[in-house]
Amino acid sequence: MITWRRLAEGDFGLLQEWLAQPHVARWWHHDTSTEAVARDFGPAARGEEPSEDLLVMLDGTPVGLVQRCRFADYPESRAELADQVELPDTAVTIDYLLGDSARVGQGLGPRIIRAIVEATWTDYADVSAVVVPVHADNRASWRALEKAGLRRIGTADLDPDNPDDDRNHYVYRIDRPADASPGPAG
Repeated sequence: MITWRRLAEGDFGLLQEWLAQPHVARWWHHDTSTEAVARDFGPAARGEEPSEDLLVMLDGTPVGLVQRCRFADYPESRAELADQVELPDTAVTIDYLLGDSARVGQGLGPRIIRAIVEATWTDYADVSAVVVPVHADNRASWRALEKAGLRRIGTADLDPDNPDDDRNHYVYRIDRPADASPGPAG
């Protein structure tokens, strides 16, 4: 069973390990020092930032991280993407990683993405779409989005997480299903 909870400061050691894994480091390109992880993930963990960092578990064992936020809460990112693809005012985006390389390629990524997207319809009554830009060379990531039911809606010229990469991103989207009843406002 896939579950999640808000990332806590006590999880930062595990997150450091995951960010250092080659399959994660290649795309996240994040400083794994204690100070950098606390600086970049601490505000969301403490509820001081509008984004959510969610520790994802499979049968109670931590396996990954999902970041979820409203584009409206990050106007610069929203403007950059909205200039290139249709982006609803109420759209949410996600970013994700599987920490254990042994779990990559087993279908877990699409299952996690699908579960988070389904929960988004309940968690955020006003969200009309989940829109995810992903670097065009990150085939495993965009294939996971496709397997989770998102469709490619275009390309975008965006700053990459890894400065060694070019700016070419694919943009994926899934709209709120007509039968998804809104839950409480998030």
